[in-house]
Amino acid sequence: MRGEGAAAELGGEAFASIVAEHTPALYRFARHLVRDPDEAEDLVQETFLRAYRARERFRGDAPVRIWLRRILHNLAVDRARRDREMPVAEIQRRWMDDAYTVDAEAVVERAERREELQDALVRLPFIYRSAVVLHDVEGWTVEDIAASLGIGVPAAKQRLRRGRMMLVTALARGHERRQALAGVPLRCWEARRRISDYLDGGLAPGERATLEEHLARCPTCPPLYACLVGVCERLGGMRDPDTVIPPDLAGRVMRAVEDAGRIPPRRGPRPD
Repeated sequence: MRGEGAAAELGGEAFASIVAEHTPALYRFARHLVRDPDEAEDLVQETFLRAYRARERFRGDAPVRIWLRRILHNLAVDRARRDREMPVAEIQRRWMDDAYTVDAEAVVERAERREELQDALVRLPFIYRSAVVLHDVEGWTVEDIAASLGIGVPAAKQRLRRGRMMLVTALARGHERRQALAGVPLRCWEARRRISDYLDGGLAPGERATLEEHLARCPTCPPLYACLVGVCERLGGMRDPDTVIPPDLAGRVMRAVEDAGRIPPRRGPRPD
């Protein structure tokens, strides 16, 4: 697809076909980049929405699959800019030190378990995680990665190299964390996912007891729980019953959605 013809082929029923064809691969890509399935679905949906809005600018210089992944990648980067769990400089210094090593048996054993590997992968800064996922999970070439992410081939190679090094280090750290958390019920992520329901009284008695035991024994989750409690209490104090809702807000929202092409225009008068 080139030029105006490329844009034309992305409209109407053709775009619906593109959504049907590429949704599985995009969702799989998103699930490797973010841990929450709801967030992955949201990324895929926003990717197609942005693609539809930008279809007139698509010129077919790259395959649709690369174009869509570039959009999803950029969306996820925007969400992950706060990710500073594993600074690149720190990892590079370790690997440059001749004395640095890891427990190879423990790292490889952990990598053989899918959940453990995903837990380590998600700890990588996003730009390196996406390079590793596209190359080693999805089977993309370095050239395809460079085209998809809008970077040069040397930069793509560098991201892949650093990402692999960081993944090994993350797996080694995971082994150390597992030893520290031996006997503590629930993985930290599973416990943290339940905290919101716990605060709202939405857990069954058994789940509640298990989470409370985790919070009593885990060295890292209690401060996060305390922060969530404190922030929620402060947010509750911001409630303003006198807030005035603009009378035409619903109408403006509907017009924006219709203009984006997400749903067909409503028949009859629009809500004002």
